[in-house]
Parts: sequence; C-alpha cells; structure tokens
Amino acid sequence: MTLLSVRREVGEFRKRYKWMALFVGLVFTGLLGRMVQLQLVDHARWAEIARENITRTLTLPATRGILRDRAGRIVVSNRPAYDVHLTPHYLRDEDRSLLAELMGLDEAGRADFARRLERIPEHRRTHQIRFFTDITRQQLAALETHEMDFRYLRGRVEVSAVDVVATPIRSYPFQHLGAHAIGYLNELTGEELSDLRPSGYRLGDRIGRSGLERGWESFLRGRRGFRRVTVDARGRVLDQVAVDDGRPTRVDPIPGRDMTLTIDMDLMRIAERAFRGHPSGAVVVVDVNTGAVRALFSKPSYDLNELTSGMTRDRYAEMRDPRSFRPLIDRTIYESYYPGSTFKPLTSIAALQDRLIDPATRVNCSGHYDLGRNRFRCTSVHGDVDMRQALVQSCNVYFYQLAQTVGLDRLARFAQDFGLGRRTGIGINTEASGFIPTREWYESREDHWRVGYALNTAIGQGDTRVTLLQLAMSYAAIANGGTLYVPQLVERVTAPDGSLVEEFQPRVRRRVHVDREHLAYVMDALYGTVNDPTGTAFAARVDGGVTVAGKTGTAQVSERARHDLDPDRAWYYNRAHAWFAGFAPAGDPEVAIVVLVEHGGAGGRYAAPIATQILHEYLGARGAGSGAGSAAETPPPPTGGR
Repeated sequence: MTLLSVRREVGEFRKRYKWMALFVGLVFTGLLGRMVQLQLVDHARWAEIARENITRTLTLPATRGILRDRAGRIVVSNRPAYDVHLTPHYLRDEDRSLLAELMGLDEAGRADFARRLERIPEHRRTHQIRFFTDITRQQLAALETHEMDFRYLRGRVEVSAVDVVATPIRSYPFQHLGAHAIGYLNELTGEELSDLRPSGYRLGDRIGRSGLERGWESFLRGRRGFRRVTVDARGRVLDQVAVDDGRPTRVDPIPGRDMTLTIDMDLMRIAERAFRGHPSGAVVVVDVNTGAVRALFSKPSYDLNELTSGMTRDRYAEMRDPRSFRPLIDRTIYESYYPGSTFKPLTSIAALQDRLIDPATRVNCSGHYDLGRNRFRCTSVHGDVDMRQALVQSCNVYFYQLAQTVGLDRLARFAQDFGLGRRTGIGINTEASGFIPTREWYESREDHWRVGYALNTAIGQGDTRVTLLQLAMSYAAIANGGTLYVPQLVERVTAPDGSLVEEFQPRVRRRVHVDREHLAYVMDALYGTVNDPTGTAFAARVDGGVTVAGKTGTAQVSERARHDLDPDRAWYYNRAHAWFAGFAPAGDPEVAIVVLVEHGGAGGRYAAPIATQILHEYLGARGAGSGAGSAAETPPPPTGGR
C-alpha cells in the first residue's frame, strides 16, 4: 500500500467520522429531549399512570332513600342482595358443573347457563359479568362453602372465576298494595347510560321506572362514594390508604333522602278488604282541606318485589293478558271513564250559579224523555221531582231537561273549573287528562250540532271522561266550600338522620266560581242520597257509623259485545261501571272518596257499600251524627239504583 492511498483512506474516514459524530449527537440530543419531556414536561401525567398501576379505586354504593306513610310505617326500604359475577376466561369446565350444582339449576337452567356463556364475545370474556341476581340464602351459603374451589393460580397471580358481590336492593313490605303509586326500579339500558352518565350513573345502576320511585328519583337516589387503596402485582390490597398524591383517599357516599308520604297504608288495607269479591276497580281518598292523597288503590295490582327481583317473560306476558284484568294499568290516574251520574252535581251547580232555574221547580219523570225521534230513558218512573229529589233519586229525566237550559258549553266551563278534563298535577306516572266535550269540538267532528250531546253530557255519558283522582278533587272542592287543590303525595323530605330537608304545604289550584249557598244546597242533596229513604245509596249507609254524603253512578260502557273479547266474559265487559263519589263526615267533611267497580253494575248496589265500609272503618264513630239531618228510620227501598 502506498503512502498516497493511505492518506486517501484517512481523509475518507475523517469525512465519514464527521457524519457519524453528527448522527450520534442528534440521537443523544433526541434522547436528552425525550428525557426532559418525560421528567419535566409530562412528569405529572406519567406519575399519575404509575400511581394508578399500584392503586385501586373501590366504589362505595349509596343507600337509596326510605319511604314511609303518614303514620311512619315503612313503605319502601333497602335490603342486602347478593349477585354472582363470573369471569368466563377463568371458568374451567369443572367450575361450570360445580356452579350449576350449587345454584340448583335444573336441566333447562343448565342449558340456558351454557347458552349465555357461549354468547359472550371474546373481548368481554376477561371481564366480570353478572350472571345471577339476588340469590337465595341457601345458594349464598353453598357458594361461600366452596369459595376456594373457584380460585387458582394463573402464573404467579391468584384469580377467581366466581365472585359474590353484595348490593343493596329495594324492598317493598306491602308488596302489591299501592304498587302503581310507589313504583319500582330496574337497570339502565345502554342507550340511557350515554345520556345519564354525566349525572353519575354507571352501567348496572338501577333507576326509578314508575310512581314515586321515578318522580322523586333525584331525591331518593343519593350519591356514591369511593375508597382508594394500594395493591401489589397480584391485585391484593396492601394498605387501606392509597399513595399520597394530594387527592382524597376516601369520599363517603351520600345516602338518598327519606320521604314521608301523605298516603295512609292502613286505609289502603281497608280499601283492599272492602274490594274483596270484585276483580277490578279503584279507590281514591283525599283530604278535603289540603288535597293530600290518603289512598290510591288500584285492583288488580302486582308485587313490586317480583319486579325488583326480575320477572320472567312468561310472567310478564301473563300480566299483559287481557284476561288478567290488566294489573299493569293504574286505574286511579292513568285510565279515564264515563262518570255517569256522579257528574250530575256539577250540572246542578252550573244551573244554580247562573240562576237558570229555581231548584224548587218540579219536573215530571215518566221514565223517559223524548227529543225528536230519540228517546232518552231514566232508571225508573220518579213522578214529580225538584232538583234535590232528582239528585237524591238520580232522575235522568230532570237532568235531560236541565241540560237544554244550561247548554253544553256552560256544562263544560263549570266541569273544567272543578278540574275535570285537565291533569291534576300529581306528578307521577302518565296521568290522563280526561275529556269534557264542547259544542265547538262536536261541530268540528260532525256535520251538524245535536242537542242530544248536551243531554248525554249532563248525566256523565256521551264523550265525557274523567279519572278517579279528578273526580275526587272536584268533590273535595264541593265539600270544602270551593277550593280546588293540587293533589299532594309527599308530605316532607328528611335526611337519613331525621333532620328536615323540605316540607310541602298544600297548593291551591284555584277557587271555583260558585257561591257557597249553591255548594251547600248540593251538599244537602248528596247527604240525602245516602241518608234519605228514597236515596240511591240509602241501603249502603252504616247505622251508627260515620255520616256519608255522596252520589252514586252507573255508567254505561257498551250496548253489544266487542268482537275481541272472550265470549265467555262478554257479559261481564258489557256491564256498566259502578260509581260512588262523596265525602265524610257529612256535617264537617274531612275526606272525599271515589270508588269505581269496573263492570260492577249499579252504583248504589255495588260501589256505595264499599265506600261507606271504607269510611266507617277509617273514620270510626267520630263522624256519627254529624250529618245535615237525620235519616228517617224506615225500611230501606229496593237496592240497585243509580
């Protein structure tokens, strides 16, 4: 090798060395910059990730608020329930067989269990999935006995294929009683979670679905807490206190608010006893001086505990079957009905207030009223009757003639003034508004106006529909001198320690535009309905018991069988609804009551006895003798009037 070639190679190496040095310098500069970024710029972020690797956040569930009735009886509380969570990835074949045996699954249950496992997608098989909810004590004891059989080492980490998790669940001591008003809970759906997550809800949370549980969800729910702990590489808890990073290691859950209701569950039991023998119907009782709801009884009903624990599809289908008398329907506020003759006091008030008739004027009832070629029938031949006698004996002919004087629009105006045809504002469930027809409404639907529409409305038929709660509030307004209240279900809200959070005062909806003298006249006639020998509810009065004033009603529902009904039950569904609406004690009213016996027949025979029995048991003898007068001690007339 010549000296010239050596020098050439050295020069070439020096050129390459400069580029190598530049490259190494850039690499080390990049590494130094990355170290600065990690150690200084992004220090907080990576330190947080490191801390999260050795800490675990444990959720502390909040206890849902307790509901009590006005006497302090617990209506809704919480009890511990135990759910079984599985991690399918860790579940061995022998674990499946043992778990099925411990849970007491039959052949169908085992097959369903296997199908559920197979349907789990691969990406979720490492997650804990709830498979069994609210297991029995026997199942819990069996699982606790074999707890270690489901644990094994996976590498150096101990894992469990089966975990039992304790969760609070709602308990309803009164079961089906008041179920529609109280309501129930069930789990959030995935679609709902996306909207409710900002409010603190998580997958698996339960939310109120109906009644008070839904309407007062924000008060009852509470707010969950958490506890942060330190764990080792196997996930085992090392210390009850997490790494000190300036954040709280524990936030206690805030329990939901407790509520005291206006409902009296003892009165609800009384209503249930009084309704024995009748498959369907409802009772509403309200305080005439405050609007507080004392009873919302709807029959048939359903067991709230059954819904909370999880209802099978077959059971749900059974409840939706029309032959089961629709237990899911709340007959007190969701369903509306023809009020029948219970509407007649409002027809009387409309005529009295506008001075359209002298109440002493007598009308002859021959058993029917002819209008053109149409014949409107009465329940019987009443002879000459004035307004009081027409109300006491429920004479249709008198109110047919009165309707032509009063007019449909005036009837509608007074009915709406007393709260009919409008939602009451009770604030739970889907409340029906009912319907009070007007002349304008009929003219928009028909080619021409017919006077017969007003005649039907005057006796609570035609297209007139009301809810039981609406009718109860209107009779309460008659009884208290003209104040229409908003119905109230919650008396007060308290903290778990008993301290008062909020107390709700009665809310006046309006003062009805009726003179007290006219209300007093109608109240006297309602007293006569129950206490005069000619009254349609005279046979239902309780001798020596509370004095009751009210009006019976027999609302026609159909003239021929519907084609979609069971032929064996057509006779039942085509029978009239039986009504009674009134208040007691008659001389100093405390409560208003409305009773509906679906397809019960005559109101005087079937609904009135239920109402008087309820009022007698609830108010006792303190209302005896406080009526507007003394009923003559004469043999009762035949029952079965309107």
